[in-house]
Amino acid sequence: MTQDAGRTTFAHMVEMSVREQKRTRAREAVLDAAERLLRADGAASFSMRELAAEAGVSFATPFNQFGSKAAIAQALSARRIDLMSERFSETAPPGDAISRVLAAVSIAVAVMLEEPQINRAIIRSLGFPGAKPSEVSAQSRALWAAAFGEGDGVDPALAMVAAERVPEQLAIAFRGCLSFWIADEITDAQLPEKARTTALTTLLGFVEPDRRAGLLWS
Repeated sequence: MTQDAGRTTFAHMVEMSVREQKRTRAREAVLDAAERLLRADGAASFSMRELAAEAGVSFATPFNQFGSKAAIAQALSARRIDLMSERFSETAPPGDAISRVLAAVSIAVAVMLEEPQINRAIIRSLGFPGAKPSEVSAQSRALWAAAFGEGDGVDPALAMVAAERVPEQLAIAFRGCLSFWIADEITDAQLPEKARTTALTTLLGFVEPDRRAGLLWS
């Protein structure tokens, strides 16, 4: 490669990096603005034009960055799961898989209850028409897989199938609790215990037999 070619390649890389940074800033500005609007009225009733104005970007930017309001809701949900994963990683809960999963439940519930109004609105918005499959499910599964770890505390005879199935089932179970929560069938005060009991029920079929009785009444 000649010196001039090397300079051209480096300049191109710098240009791409700058563009990516601008794109990231624009995405974050739109998401921050969406959260502010959700805090203001507790519902995703704002228009994309109002969102662009709140974010201080062009009208086309939210569409260019996300494509739809449903995709923005998915990105906001992903933010919450990222925060849950970050706090779980920072806390590094001790104990076996059962203890870690229950700690992850507590962390996840705490994140949702920090701003219940906005978080309810985000989850409701996940059902907007036109939503495309997102990474939210995979992110949630990754959180529970990190908590479950190697499955220590699980019946060794079931370890392989537990590692394959439990994280996904925990993700589905937690989302189920949240669906009743946003419908006001589970209150803020009830959510911690409901989510914990649901996770325990998922785990009961895989724990070592001599531990099941204790978990049933914990």
